[in-house]
Amino acid sequence: MNTPYPPEELLSHYRLMLLIRRFETVLSDLFGEGLVPGTAHFCIGQEACAVGATASLQADDLVTSNHRGHGHLIAKGGEPARLMAELFGKSTGYCGGRSGSQHLCELKIGFLGSNGITGGMVAVGTGAALSQKLLGTNRVVLSFFGDGATGQGVLQEALNMAATWRLPIVFFCENNGYAMSMPVERAFAEPSVARRFAGFGLSTEMVDGMDYFAVREAAERAVARARQGEGPTLVEALTYRFCGHSKSDDCSYRTREEEQRWIERDPLHLMRRRLSELGLLDVAGEEDFQRQVEAEVQAALAYARSSSDPDPATATSNLFAGTYPD
Repeated sequence: MNTPYPPEELLSHYRLMLLIRRFETVLSDLFGEGLVPGTAHFCIGQEACAVGATASLQADDLVTSNHRGHGHLIAKGGEPARLMAELFGKSTGYCGGRSGSQHLCELKIGFLGSNGITGGMVAVGTGAALSQKLLGTNRVVLSFFGDGATGQGVLQEALNMAATWRLPIVFFCENNGYAMSMPVERAFAEPSVARRFAGFGLSTEMVDGMDYFAVREAAERAVARARQGEGPTLVEALTYRFCGHSKSDDCSYRTREEEQRWIERDPLHLMRRRLSELGLLDVAGEEDFQRQVEAEVQAALAYARSSSDPDPATATSNLFAGTYPD
C-alpha cells in the first residue's frame, strides 16, 4: 500500500490528531469541574477535518475558524500551552486572556480568528481572500464552518462574492449532522451542503470527514484550484462530534445506536489502522505517541495554571484596534 505523503509527515499529523483529541478531553473535564470560565465547544471526533484540511496549506496561508475552533488553531501551528492559558483567562494566552474559547486569534501563524457568531468568520475569510488577490500574494484562505452556518445569509453572500470574483478561498464545511440539536435533514430540504450550493458557480465536493486521507486529498485539490486563480471550492466533510454541542448538552436528541455507528469510524482509529497497514506504526510507536501527547497536554495545563492573571490596568487596552500582547 503506497501513499504520496512522506512517512514522517503522516506520523506527525497522526500525533497532531492525538494531541487535539487529548487537549479537548482534558479541557472538557476542566469545564465540568468549573475550573475554566465561560463556555466551550469541543471538536472531539472531527480531528481529521482540522489536520487533513490544514495539511494542504503553505505556512503563510490563512485560516478562519468558528466557535468549535481549538483543533483548527492547533492544526495551524498553535501552541497548546498558550491556547490553554487563554482559556484559563491568563495574560500569557494568545489574546492576553481576553478571548476565551470563541474569539481566538494568532496572526503570526495566519490564524485570523474564531467567532461565536454562526458563520461570522466566513465573511472575514472572504474579505481576506479578496485582499490576497488584490495584493497578488498567492496566498489561499481556508475558511471553516459548520452545517448550521449554511442557513445564514452572510455565508451565501460570501459564496456569491467569492465565486463571482474568483477569490482564492476554500470554504470547508464540517457537516457533523447537527446545528446544536437540529438534524440537518430537518433544517434543509436538501441536506447536502455541496449539492445545495453548487448553483453558486463554484466547485463543490463531498468527502468523508472521518478519513484524514480523503479530507487532505480533497483540500489539496481545492487549494490548488484557488492558488492557480481558478476560484473557490466548497468542500463538505461529513463528520460527527462525539460530544454535545457544548458542555451543557446531554445529546438527548441522538440515539446511542447512531453514536456507536460513528464511533466505529473514529478518525483516530481509521488513521492508526492505515498507518499500521503502511508499516509506519506499531504498538510501541502508538504508546510512545500517547505518552508524548499526555506530557504535552499536562505541560500546557501546568503553564496555564502557573501564569499570571491579566493586569486590571490593561482592561481598556485593545478594545477596538491595535496589537494583542505577545
